[in-house]
This record gives sequence, structure tokens and C-alpha cells, in this order.
Amino acid sequence: MPRDKFSSFPAAGTFVAYRGRSSKAERNVRVIAEASGGRMVVEAIGRQGIPVRLTVKRENLAPMQPCLFD
Repeated sequence: MPRDKFSSFPAAGTFVAYRGRSSKAERNVRVIAEASGGRMVVEAIGRQGIPVRLTVKRENLAPMQPCLFD
């Protein structure tokens, strides 16, 4: 599945799909802010159900797929 690239940085508060080290694991995250070096601060739900903040590379973010109810 090819990754769609953002033409610019996603705005804070938007939901995007994050694909990290494992190409099989994709998670939905919320963009918090832009960090340095082409990275973004995102928030996701951790393993214990607590929100965690991560710094990820912008090229690993893709727009979310259309929802069933849209």
C-alpha cells in the first residue's frame, strides 16, 4: 500500500495514520505540534489505555482512509 505524502505539515489537532517500524502495524494518532528536523509530536493511546505523546518522522504520517460513515 503506497503511502500518501502530505504536501505540507498536517495541522495541529488533525487525525492521521502513523506507520512506524513495522509496516503491518498502523495506528491512528492526533497531531499535537511540529517538532524540529521534519518530525511531528503526536498523541496515541498506549498499551495500558493511557494517552502517550510520541515524536515521529513526518514521512511516516499519512492521511486517514475514508470512514465507513462519511
